[in-house]
Amino acid sequence: MKTIKVNELGNSTGYKKIIIAVVVLAIVAIIALNCFTIVEAGHTGVVVTLGKVNEGVLQEGIHVKAPFIQQVVKIDNRIVKLEVETEAFSKDLQTVTTTLAINYRVDTKKSYSIYKNIGADYEAVLITPAVNEVLKATTAQYTAEQSVTNRELISDGLISGLNEKLNSIGLYITDVNIINFDFSDAFITAIEEKQVAQQKLLKAETEKQTAITNAQAQAETIRIKAEAEAEANKKLSASLTNEVIEYNKIEKWDGKLPQVTGNSSSLINLE
Repeated sequence: MKTIKVNELGNSTGYKKIIIAVVVLAIVAIIALNCFTIVEAGHTGVVVTLGKVNEGVLQEGIHVKAPFIQQVVKIDNRIVKLEVETEAFSKDLQTVTTTLAINYRVDTKKSYSIYKNIGADYEAVLITPAVNEVLKATTAQYTAEQSVTNRELISDGLISGLNEKLNSIGLYITDVNIINFDFSDAFITAIEEKQVAQQKLLKAETEKQTAITNAQAQAETIRIKAEAEAEANKKLSASLTNEVIEYNKIEKWDGKLPQVTGNSSSLINLE
């Protein structure tokens, strides 16, 4: 029979006590950690007790909870961005593929009801379908061309329509940004051709207006010149008195008498 020494037995018992103490401390630490929960800034905590959602929420900070019995689900109440890509039809029945950036927040007072009635996936369950529905209703009011030039009006319409559908639930849309509008290749080609035609028409109108302006300028120049000449002639006529006319005759006379005198019936040569 093997003989166990006393010191070996004592060491074995000591090791067991240490292991038991470590295990107990670990269990206590786990229980202690599960007695507390921390709700981060900008969040609320929804308390779930054995599967039942408690009314009310935990605000930011550290809170005590029943270990292993209660679970705290954190709901982000800050402004969150959701990107949605969807299709709709314009007033002229063009397919419009739209990419939207939706900024929204969850009402802190209704965090528990949203989690209780909808769950944590409220974006996919509520917000995205609402965006699709409201976008279709909004874009149907505008032609495809108008959709491009009236982005701000469409954004405002989306914000208004979405808030009307979601505010009562506790979801608030703060901003809608239209990232992109895409149309069919045929429609884009038609728009490009229309723009080219408009540019040609504008060029022709500009050239026509330039020609009219040049003609008007030329006519005005002729009129001014004619008026100036008429005014000069008027002044000259006013200055031609009988004395001036006689003086000019004398100045131009070369001192010779006329070579022929008489009337139409008889002519006398003076040479």
